[in-house]
Amino acid sequence: MTVKDSSLLRRFADRHGYAAVPLGLLVCLLALAAVRGPHLFTSDGAAYAIVSAAPLIMATMALTPIAMAGRGGVDLAIGPLVGFVNVGLVFWLIKSGVTSPLFIIAFAIGVSVLFEVVQGLLIAGLRLQPVIVTLSGFLVLAGVNLMITDRPDGMTPAWLTAWGTPTSVLSPATGVLVAGFVMWTLIARTSFFHNLRVMGFNERTAYASGVPLVLTRVGAHAIAGVYAGLAGVLYTAVIASGDPAFGQQYTLIVVTALLLGGISVGGGRGGALGAVVGAIDVFLISDALATFDFGAGASFVVQLVYGLILVLALAVGTVFARSGLRRRPRDGRVEVLA
Repeated sequence: MTVKDSSLLRRFADRHGYAAVPLGLLVCLLALAAVRGPHLFTSDGAAYAIVSAAPLIMATMALTPIAMAGRGGVDLAIGPLVGFVNVGLVFWLIKSGVTSPLFIIAFAIGVSVLFEVVQGLLIAGLRLQPVIVTLSGFLVLAGVNLMITDRPDGMTPAWLTAWGTPTSVLSPATGVLVAGFVMWTLIARTSFFHNLRVMGFNERTAYASGVPLVLTRVGAHAIAGVYAGLAGVLYTAVIASGDPAFGQQYTLIVVTALLLGGISVGGGRGGALGAVVGAIDVFLISDALATFDFGAGASFVVQLVYGLILVLALAVGTVFARSGLRRRPRDGRVEVLA
């Protein structure tokens, strides 16, 4: 191995070391899936997995920049926001005859970005606690969704229904996932992303270094809005209708995926790799649980498992944060790893 190769491996380990545990868990879950659900390793099973997991992957990527921004930022409104995009598309646009892919995707991203920017301004501009702002957003959107419709209803256009039909691994959902990952890769190469990591690591240090805190935090929420909008479109494709109650449980699942991906809600550590792996881990856990017969209590068992995983992920994240994932190089400068 050359010195250049060694340097590249070291940089990769430094930048993505936080995802070591999630990747290890992924290997274990894939081994379990090979025993309990080998259908996932067929072409049809893989297509089903991609379509089913795509909304969760996008929603977890939406939470990532907000968590990286620090101050304990976890957007509790992510579930109802995805649900709002879902019912908004079905009952406002599609029922009115608007079925163009361009308009539907633009609406989904537009309303999500607007909502997230408002939350970001309240948190960064007025210095309100993120948990208060996002919990308020959760309650507001949950109520709005039920005002739009009180029960699952509606239909989606043929092209959107096709997006949610697992016919091939190379489906439109795969294209959206690839586009989302490419967008994140491009963002990660910008000075904004560096500022985001520094701010998440230490807000005072970032301020002293000239990082525009308000603009950076609002920018993180705007990026989250793009991914949340795409998650809403993908979820609408999967269920092919509008469901006002969906988001109330989805927040727990997305936050679990975020933490399971090794992304620190304390800020400064995380990335698309962790978000994707964490979401896949949660999907595989859910798929594995579905192979067991829990009878009438199946839904309660699933919620219990998610809760236990959430606590475990928080504990592991705390241990890693204290064991030197943020280290100080020899020249005395603080190096923020993500």
